[in-house]
Amino acid sequence: MPETTIATALLITCEHAGKRVPAPYRDLFKGEDALLDTHRGWDPGALTLAREMAQAFDAPLYFTETTRLLIDNNRSIGSPELYSEFTKHLPAAARREIVQKHYLPHREPILAWVRDTLAAGRRIVHIASHSFTPELNDVVRTADVGFLYDPRRRGEVEICDRWIASLRHLRPELRLRRNYPYLGNSDGLCYRLRKLHPADVYVGIELEVNQAFVRAGGKPWTAIRAALIESMRAALRAELPGTARAPSRRPAVRTARR
Repeated sequence: MPETTIATALLITCEHAGKRVPAPYRDLFKGEDALLDTHRGWDPGALTLAREMAQAFDAPLYFTETTRLLIDNNRSIGSPELYSEFTKHLPAAARREIVQKHYLPHREPILAWVRDTLAAGRRIVHIASHSFTPELNDVVRTADVGFLYDPRRRGEVEICDRWIASLRHLRPELRLRRNYPYLGNSDGLCYRLRKLHPADVYVGIELEVNQAFVRAGGKPWTAIRAALIESMRAALRAELPGTARAPSRRPAVRTARR
């Protein structure tokens, strides 16, 4: 019998899209503008790239602009990294309120979209857009782009293989690394979704771009975004046969700002 082809849906998310501090918590961060502007407060450039990927592939985009120093939307409830030093010592009731107002409004719509899409019989490829600081704790990071995935999940390995090969062809000078500067199977939104859904229907990849390109701005930043999207198109062609067509202009989906 012929093999059944399962339609694939693409999902784009950005968990550290901004450095916004909601009004009720501004006193906690008084005098911390410089810190909020660093990699600890947000992922510069990640939302710009996420928006362009979503538009290029006519895919839904979910993002939150609340600073990760209030609550880290890429960590699971119970993680020691969920709260920063500014919020981890707040009373339990105050922390629960932060979860209700600034964590679940990002997570729950994504979980619901994934459930509904899988229930409709479609497979999901999820790209989470992130960026990383060029230097951490006096150690220089040795990559321009990192592809984070679980090496035990074949679909994730195959897409990253194709994406890296295509990007290397387009931009051979770039330093491309797998599961760097973080491990792809460590705690995060993709990790959580892998726990909920098997590998044959859910593929989760975290894309990490060196913030040096964001800081440079201009042509270097524009060029790497274009190369990432073009190589992503080649990587997903087997998953999304329609990727060669011109994208529609349907507005991207997003989480509500709260």
